[in-house]
Amino acid sequence: MATKTMILHGRRTGQARTSPPPSGAQTEAPQHTEFSMPGGADLRDVMVMSKRDFERIQGTLAYGTMQNREAQKAQRIREDKEALHSRSKDVVKNWANTIAGQRQKRLEARKIREDKEEAERVQVDIEEAKYQAEQRKKAIEKAKTQQYYQTDRVKGFHGALLLTEVLKERDAQVELKGAKARANQGKDQELLRKFQEDRERAILEDQMAAKKRYEDRAAVANFQIKQIQEHQQVREGEEHEDQREGQEIQRLARLHEWERRKLDDLRRQEKKEVMMAHQEHIGNRDAIRAIEQQKEEEEDEEIRLFAAAKKKMTKLRREREADLFKKVQDHRDKMVDLLSQQLKKKVDNEDERIAKAVAENEAKMEAERVEKEEKIKAELRAIDEHRAQVLAHQEAQRREKERKDQEILELKMEADRIFQAKQEERQRKKLADRKNLAETHLKQADTKKDGLVVKKQEELEYDRKNFDLIAVEEQQFQEYAGHVIKKAVDGGRNPYPLIKAAREGAGGGKGPLFDGKGGIRPSYMATDSQGTQLSAYQGPTTEDVKSLHVAPADRAKKRLGFVW
Repeated sequence: MATKTMILHGRRTGQARTSPPPSGAQTEAPQHTEFSMPGGADLRDVMVMSKRDFERIQGTLAYGTMQNREAQKAQRIREDKEALHSRSKDVVKNWANTIAGQRQKRLEARKIREDKEEAERVQVDIEEAKYQAEQRKKAIEKAKTQQYYQTDRVKGFHGALLLTEVLKERDAQVELKGAKARANQGKDQELLRKFQEDRERAILEDQMAAKKRYEDRAAVANFQIKQIQEHQQVREGEEHEDQREGQEIQRLARLHEWERRKLDDLRRQEKKEVMMAHQEHIGNRDAIRAIEQQKEEEEDEEIRLFAAAKKKMTKLRREREADLFKKVQDHRDKMVDLLSQQLKKKVDNEDERIAKAVAENEAKMEAERVEKEEKIKAELRAIDEHRAQVLAHQEAQRREKERKDQEILELKMEADRIFQAKQEERQRKKLADRKNLAETHLKQADTKKDGLVVKKQEELEYDRKNFDLIAVEEQQFQEYAGHVIKKAVDGGRNPYPLIKAAREGAGGGKGPLFDGKGGIRPSYMATDSQGTQLSAYQGPTTEDVKSLHVAPADRAKKRLGFVW
């Protein structure tokens, strides 16, 4: 394809470009001519284009294809619209005479109103929470007070307070009774007469009631006697029935015992029969083994006898064959002699016929002899083959038996080895289990010991806290009791029960205080069935009893001050 030469602006038509110097040729230093630039470039190699083409190339390089330019243009338009819309919203958002401004104003007013209502509700909730907390506090205080009033010591103190009120009421009633007696001093006779009449009337009514009760008791007694008789008859019938049932049970027991003995006898008989059958089976097995062994020995003996007989028969057969051969030879010799004598008498043709007959006879006898020898040899070969087969069969049976015995012995040895390995493994497992168990027991013992120590420390800490709590409760009780006793004294009541109930030491007992146990006051009870609490004082009788059992210190040879 021919190359099209571009004609540059400012060049003459037909002027060719200068070709580059060949490679290897020495390049001369550039010379500034009218077509060259200060940098050495030739103006004739510079392309001159129009402004439109230059802008088109620049646009293609800057913005890519036409599609990219359209997308960028749409993006710029969209961004300009969004910026204009944002400026418009910023301008009109504060206008109050527009619909959007009025709506925004109403929303702000509504939000302010809702915030105010929410603050009021929060304040109400806070006040309600404070009120509920106050109510809960009052309820807890009331529950604590009621729980405190339910303790044994406070209940005892309140009982003493009630006794104080009762003593006060009794004194008031005594005074009232004295006042009534003084007021009704002249009415005693009338009251005495009326009381006498009432007494006589009551005695009469009591006598009538006693008579009626006596009659009722007599009727009840008769009815009970009848019931006793009926019950006696019922018991006798039940006893008779029990005796009959007992006899029937004894009979059934005897029958059961007889059946059990019979069943035991049958079982023993069955065991005896089984044992005899087993012994008989063992005897039969031994007999069969002996018979089989005897048969084998007899077969071996028969085989030996058969072999000896065969040898003897062979020897006799050979001797007989030798005798027969000798007899045949003798007979042949006789015939030869006879024929020779006859041949002498006959003519030559007769000699030929006789010779032929003799040859045939000899051939026949030779064939019979050969047949007999072959038959004897075949019999001997059969005997040898049978003997070899019997010996091979016995040898195979012996080898098979030895192989089976060897396999059984190997199986037994393998079973013994496996059993021994299992036993050793079981012993190792038992030893490991015992070690683990011992370690577990030691760990459990240590854990238990630590637990006991911790538990003892917790118990001591609990006792200490309990003692502190008892001391606080004792202080509160003494304050409460002192306040109540003061009120009782101010009200004119007898404070002795209150003072007695309010003494130090919880427990309500009459013994001494235990300082090491939180200051409790235990009770001491008598060692009898009633368990009465012992008194806190010592009377003269105690000294008399101690003088009988306790000797003075200078001759203390009896008991060492112990009384029981």
